[in-house]
Amino acid sequence: MAKYLLFLLLGTQLAFSQKQNKVETYKYGHNGMELIVTNSTSTVIVSTFNSKMAIKDEIAEKVYENFKENNTQTGDTITISGNNAKVTGKCYIKKKGKLTAVEFYYEKVEWDSGLTEIYKKVG
Repeated sequence: MAKYLLFLLLGTQLAFSQKQNKVETYKYGHNGMELIVTNSTSTVIVSTFNSKMAIKDEIAEKVYENFKENNTQTGDTITISGNNAKVTGKCYIKKKGKLTAVEFYYEKVEWDSGLTEIYKKVG
């Protein structure tokens, strides 16, 4: 009888246990121009900083889409959802003549696996 009670107790624990999210920091990310869009009247350059290599291109495209829809002001903290992760960061927009630079700084990456990575400045 004690074995059945123990089995029932362990089975219940496993069935109702919650998946723990893991939080880590990272110090080095990818920095660079990810997307250049040119038309007859202007050029937009999307750059990402502190980005994760696996998702940098997809997130850059979504930052551009967000910019195109005029949803972003310079200095705003925005969240971009990708296929494998949700990225939160600051967006800065600089204009000079026909050139617009959209800079997106990663602050937090929440992967679908449950891992959360937070950028920590070096130094």
